[in-house]
Amino acid sequence: MADNDQEKTEQATPKHEREAREEGQVIHSKEVSSALILLGAIVAFYATGSWMIHRMAGVMQRYFSGMGAISLRDDSIQTLILNVMADFALIVSPVMLATLILGVAASVFQVGFTISTKSLSPKFSKLNPIQGIGKLFSFRSSVDVIKALGKILVLGGLAYSLIKGEAQTLPLLIQMDVMDIWAFIGRISLRICLYTFLAMAAIAGLDYLFQWWQHQKDLRMTKQEIKEESRQTEGDPKIKSRIRSIQLEMSRRRMMDGVPGATVVITNPTHLAIALKYDSKNMQAPKVVAKGAGYIAEKIKEIARSNRIPVVENKPLARALFKVVDVGADIPFEMYRTVAEILAYVYRLKGIR
Repeated sequence: MADNDQEKTEQATPKHEREAREEGQVIHSKEVSSALILLGAIVAFYATGSWMIHRMAGVMQRYFSGMGAISLRDDSIQTLILNVMADFALIVSPVMLATLILGVAASVFQVGFTISTKSLSPKFSKLNPIQGIGKLFSFRSSVDVIKALGKILVLGGLAYSLIKGEAQTLPLLIQMDVMDIWAFIGRISLRICLYTFLAMAAIAGLDYLFQWWQHQKDLRMTKQEIKEESRQTEGDPKIKSRIRSIQLEMSRRRMMDGVPGATVVITNPTHLAIALKYDSKNMQAPKVVAKGAGYIAEKIKEIARSNRIPVVENKPLARALFKVVDVGADIPFEMYRTVAEILAYVYRLKGIR
């Protein structure tokens, strides 16, 4: 039995999930981020590709045409390198900006605005070589290896098939001008990226499902952990049971205090007792001030007799009142006539007209 309590078979509680999230344990798929980043690059390249190609061609033409005038001094070479880097950064800036935005969006989409410093704090357990070797041969690591091999095969196959389809065009590149060459490269690159995105989107969907399953598995709790958490949040079950018993007893005492002021007690006659109170000057309808079954019913009848309150037997009415009307509530309209007849009988007994 003790072994069963130590097995993590129970679904994580909301409190345990919150604590895990605060510690940085969230569902996160790198494949989803990669797919969205690639999508951003494709959109940016599609929107600004023509500008990028013309800009790149212009830069190359400018540098190649002025190659003979370049001085070989150190400062000239340094200036040239900086200028090339600046031009290249400007050309690729739309793609870089799009990938940056989509990268941030991918993280927010998966984990929300969660900032956890605990996940950044050093853990000496990570330096344990035995645990490190164990992680290398874990199920998650095996899945990562299979996933990496699958990506290489799928993406490599896609790139090969697309380039092979353009094999007849490749020898013609030497006859093209710079603009046509860059247009060809851009078209092939866009197609490769598009098909790559579709493949990565499928891989990302499967990986996210796996990460969700693994996350739920990692958060599972033992039955003992559930008990401990319940004890911490809600208190010891024995103490809670004792408190409930005390509260119930106090409620019964308050209810019993209302019996001496009742007008009549309806019984069935042995198991149920319902005390009714009615004051025609201050009340719109008779009200149940106490009710009970078994021992409590006997106590109600005992208090009623000691206070000379009439006890009237009416099995159908007693059952209906006990089942339908709560203590402190007025009787429903359907019971008015029956209760009125009983009250009339009680008033005749007391000599009230």
